[in-house]
Amino acid sequence: MSDISSKSEAALEAEIEQIRSLPVDQLRIIWRQTFKSSPPSAFGKDMLGRMICFHMQEKALGSLSRASQRILNDIGRGKSAVETAQRRLKPGTVLVREYQGERHSVVVASDGFVWREETYASLSIIARLITGTNWNGPKFFGLRLGISEVDKTEKAARSSPRRGRGSAR
Repeated sequence: MSDISSKSEAALEAEIEQIRSLPVDQLRIIWRQTFKSSPPSAFGKDMLGRMICFHMQEKALGSLSRASQRILNDIGRGKSAVETAQRRLKPGTVLVREYQGERHSVVVASDGFVWREETYASLSIIARLITGTNWNGPKFFGLRLGISEVDKTEKAARSSPRRGRGSAR
């Protein structure tokens, strides 16, 4: 297997096709050269080939972002994709929070958050500047509900009277 970090996409695809056509014994040799360890005994031809090809693609094209890796790891541990995905805010979005009678507006920028004409790396920094205490920024600006808020919302929904369901007397 040659150095693939500078290969064109066509050359990479050709090498992947070549890997797929190799016998399992040859794949085990390539595995040892690539990963500097013995391949797992449970891996058959298909899995060995897939892992070697994935490694080739990763070296040539780059790996997943840390956020993507974290999401996939969480899903692998049984969390749902909804639980692991963070809320994505588009640049230009305005977050508004009233605190102690003062209205605070934060604009989402591509490089952080703008508050009072200054850019900050996180909402938590802004929340701390507003309140004087440490806060979870997304929670402070209403992007995340805390456990107690979720409980209150669910209890309120269960206890509120529903129209048309009351008893007629």
